[in-house]
Amino acid sequence: MKYRLLVLDIDGTVTNSQKQVTEKTRNAILDLQKRGIPVAIASGRPPQGVYAIAETLGFDKFGSYIMPFNGARIINFKTMECIYSKTLPLHLPGRLCQDAIDNGIGIITYHEDEIIAGTQPDEYMDIEAKITGLPIVYHKDFRNYVNFPVNKCLMTGAPQDLEALEPVFAEKYFHEAQIFRSEPYFLEATPKNVDKAYCLKHLLGILGIEREEMVCCGDGFNDISMVQFAGLGVAMANAQDKVKAVADYVTICDNDHDGIAEVIEKFF
Repeated sequence: MKYRLLVLDIDGTVTNSQKQVTEKTRNAILDLQKRGIPVAIASGRPPQGVYAIAETLGFDKFGSYIMPFNGARIINFKTMECIYSKTLPLHLPGRLCQDAIDNGIGIITYHEDEIIAGTQPDEYMDIEAKITGLPIVYHKDFRNYVNFPVNKCLMTGAPQDLEALEPVFAEKYFHEAQIFRSEPYFLEATPKNVDKAYCLKHLLGILGIEREEMVCCGDGFNDISMVQFAGLGVAMANAQDKVKAVADYVTICDNDHDGIAEVIEKFF
């Protein structure tokens, strides 16, 4: 099979443990784009948290795409045109905030260049702030303040707490949102039927590429849908076991040892 599109998660996939893109991985991705093969980033991060990585990988020169919020948006990074966006129902952030408070976990969403917190910032929100480079602004009146469309909310807490709450919230909001963990300490709420695979269906149509011609690489729970959907689904050596279980290929090298460069050399 001749593959015509490479799709990458960021954290734990294209970046190493220091959240950096190594020179070898960067050069492999740049060379791939120079050969006319587009690359896309599908990430749970907000757009601002993807920009620096996309620039490092030359997306502004080659016209590659970013898909932040787990696919709730698609942006042509060369033109910065948003070509697809889906948002949560307007009432939902307020309801999720009350659930977070009732269950002793945190909640945030995103607006312009800020992370909006509906509960007192915790250590897990600090991780998100560090990853995205965005400041946290706490709004005690979150339920009234967030009266604008948002692409996702993120609930934060101890892994064992979120593991228990995930099926509860997924059932409660079955008709209104996708509820899933992207990291053990992050519980995502995105628009109904929106995940990385759903978003990629739109992108494939835009590019005129078949699903079988796409390679998707990831490591986290929120990558499972696109790894399953891809013509070739790749799990990183450092991936969660559930991702490895559905992958067609598991890299020999992890994200600290240029696993993505390995994928490019082997399959492209």
